[in-house]
Amino acid sequence: MSDELELDRPPEFELGDKVRIRKVIRNDGTFFGQPVGKILAVPGDEGYVISIGTFLQRFYVYAVHCLAKGLVVGCRAQELELVEKGL
Repeated sequence: MSDELELDRPPEFELGDKVRIRKVIRNDGTFFGQPVGKILAVPGDEGYVISIGTFLQRFYVYAVHCLAKGLVVGCRAQELELVEKGL
């Protein structure tokens, strides 16, 4: 793991950005009501960044509203790619 703090630089995505999921996103136990390990999003799913939080005072976590599935999933920057900048 790198010693660089992701929080030392601005977030890669902004509120309202349309993004595409690049990796399988599974429930790590933080998605209430779903079993741990359940697939929440798959590569190609698209959604919008609705909030930006942090984890362990090191990383940004982007809450992405995946419209087709009706779910909000937390993603790291490397799990996303920009489709369209927000307004």
